[in-house]
Formats: sequence, structure tokens, C-alpha cells
Amino acid sequence: MLVVMNHLATQEQINYVVESIEKRGYTARTIPGGERVSIGILYNKGSVDASLFQALPGVKEVIPITRPYKQVSREFKPDNTIIRIGNLTIGGKNLIIMAGPCAIESEKQAMTIANHVASSGAHIFRGGAFKPRTSPYSFQGLGEKGLQILAKVRKETGMPVVTEVMDFQNFDLVEEYADIVQIGTRNMQNFSLLRRAGKAKKPILLKRGMAATIQEWLMAAEYILEEGNTQVILCERGVRTFVNHSRNTLDISAIPVVRKESHLPIIVDPSHAAGIRDQVEPLSLASVAAEAHGLMIEVHHAPDEALSDGAQSLYPDQFDILCKKIRAMHALFDK
Repeated sequence: MLVVMNHLATQEQINYVVESIEKRGYTARTIPGGERVSIGILYNKGSVDASLFQALPGVKEVIPITRPYKQVSREFKPDNTIIRIGNLTIGGKNLIIMAGPCAIESEKQAMTIANHVASSGAHIFRGGAFKPRTSPYSFQGLGEKGLQILAKVRKETGMPVVTEVMDFQNFDLVEEYADIVQIGTRNMQNFSLLRRAGKAKKPILLKRGMAATIQEWLMAAEYILEEGNTQVILCERGVRTFVNHSRNTLDISAIPVVRKESHLPIIVDPSHAAGIRDQVEPLSLASVAAEAHGLMIEVHHAPDEALSDGAQSLYPDQFDILCKKIRAMHALFDK
């Protein structure tokens, strides 16, 4: 349930409503808004009597929340969540481009690609230090050495960095180095990891599971918000279907559905959806047209030599052309 305060409500009235909620054994979560404050009622095991709070001083209305994902829903927070990383904002009208290799292979490789994508207009550098691979014999990443290389990329280029955490054991280490901590598709329902992400001080990028419904995805995000971290970025990266013309099927329809259902920003990873380089550009442009808040694109200067996912990585010149098209399309839709 959501208690919406009058726009003229005083802090004393807000505090009184919070105390009234907590006296009845519930948890009150204050949600500042552009014009007014709302207060969410959490941990109620059954229905809540709205009349208990409707007549309290400063209360405008009491709204029942029908979605199972309470804090993630627009019913709970009507305004878009805006995530700030330095001078960047994710979730507003601007479009954020994250780009880089699938895996950090060496300092030379990372710096070469970082300089290319920065010059093309990327805002955030992506690269895996720990790599979850289908085969145990595939390259698993450089670990902490890869994180140190990411830190050097940030220092040299000024771009924030996003990288994936694979397990509870290494979360502290990844959080220390990363500006955004990614939880990958295979860990979308790793609930202990989600709870740890909820205690993190850094934004979390939560990828959709390869066979997850949108409700399951939003419920996974709910685990993070429930622990107190409201800085969550959702990432659509394709789902498993019966097709064989691409690795996964990018669910473009998820973008407008998520934007309607949730206040959290949503970005798209067309590289992992396609698995094929030639499909990345059209899927990227389609995502911009569907009003995604950002893109995560894999780029490699020598994809034939890449230790991970070279077939889906754009060459730097391809990425440069794509960025120009993305900006032009975004400007058109922004008008």
C-alpha cells in the first residue's frame, strides 16, 4: 500500500504517518518525489485497512498496490528513478552507451578498445574480469588483475566502468573497483547474491535471465530494492526461443512493458541477444526507437583473436558508425 502525502504536508506530518504505520507492525519506506512525498507500507502479510491512514493529517490518498513487485512498480514510485554516476545520469531523457570487450584480456587490449569507444562517444566502459562460461575449459577472465586494468581504464579515459560479479565471495572485491556492478543472466535468480547487491553502495545492472518472464525479472530486482539499494538498472539481453538464426531472441516488447510497469531504467544488450555481429546495429537502433535508456555493446579491435564472444563484437569503425546513427535516431525521437 502507498500513502501519498499532500504537497503541502509538513515534515512533522510525514513523521507522524511513518510512526502510525510502524506502530501497527509494518515497515514504512519514505519515497521523495518531485512534488510530494509518498510512504510505502511493506511487510504486510494481508490486506491493510486504508482507513487507518486516510484521515491522518497531511495525507492526500491511500493507494493499494496490486503488483507482487511492490518497490519496483510505478504504483509505488510514479516518477522515473534517475541513477547518477559522476556527471552521467541513467533513466532520464539522455541515452547512455556502454561499450567494450566481453572480457578483459590484457592491459594493452583494454586500453586500445577503451580509447576507440571513448572517441566514438561511449559513456561507460564495459569489460568482464570474471567470466561465467558454458564450458569450464573456456577463458574464465583475469580476476582481480582484470579489475585493476578496469581501474586504469577509468583513470586514463575518465569513463566509469561496469563489470560482472559472479558470486558472493568476490562481491566486496568487485564493488571496490566497479562503478556499476553487473549481475548476469545466469545469476538473475541467485537470491543470496541479489540480497548482497541490495546492501551495495554502487548501482546494480541486473540482466534478464535467458528464460525469465518480465515478472520474474522484476521480482529479482525487488530483492535488491528490498534490502535498501534503489540504484538498479534493468538490462534486456534476449531470451531463449526455438530460433537458430541468432543466439537469443531480443525481446523489444520488454522495453515499453518495463517502462510502463516500473520506474527503474532499462537498457538493452543487443550483442548477447544476437551473438552475431551483423545483427547488432539493427537491434541497437530498434532498441533506441523503443525508448530504451541505454545500450551495452561489445567492441573489439581484433575480434578474430578475442578470447570471448568475438563473433558478436563490433570492429571500432563499425561502432563509430553505429554511434552516429544512434545519436541521430535518439535526437529524432527526443523531439
